[in-house]
Amino acid sequence: MTLRVLGLSGSLRAKSTNRGLLRYAQAHAPDGMKIHIADLLEVPLYNADLAEKPPAVEHLLQEFAAADALLLACTEYNYSIAPALKNALDWASREPDNHLLRGKAAALIGAGGGMGTARAQYHLRQICVYLDLQVMTKPEFFASAFNDNFDTDGSLQDEKLQEKLLQSLQALKDWHQQLHGVK
Repeated sequence: MTLRVLGLSGSLRAKSTNRGLLRYAQAHAPDGMKIHIADLLEVPLYNADLAEKPPAVEHLLQEFAAADALLLACTEYNYSIAPALKNALDWASREPDNHLLRGKAAALIGAGGGMGTARAQYHLRQICVYLDLQVMTKPEFFASAFNDNFDTDGSLQDEKLQEKLLQSLQALKDWHQQLHGVK
């Protein structure tokens, strides 16, 4: 069985280091894992007054439905999560009985300044608890977006971080199997 993982980045920038983390993860996913990266660029802000969901939202919700697990690349803006990632989770959480998120395994990763994205990931964990996402606790993945860890296109270059990201992906696969009794 292939574990289908949906990767979401809080950053909308094409050369974002957080999108770079997802691209590396997608290209180097362990055997038995396939990662699809959602494009949040056209997803409008959540608005319960909309009579119909916009096409970009319908597409995103289909991606959530197809995913067994989530890989959340948590950009940090002003010590918290970026609006694009929160917005995607808000749209998904409004589906009946929270069926697109409830019980899914999730891993948090992120690249940023100072403390990586530790503060934003803390906020995101709180949100995930409410959404009934099953976030793995270890290994944690915080990376500096600087110090030559990424190239000018946002691609991950540091070998130690590459290895740590691969360990996180394997841990997500193991966590999903543990949650769902899969061998």
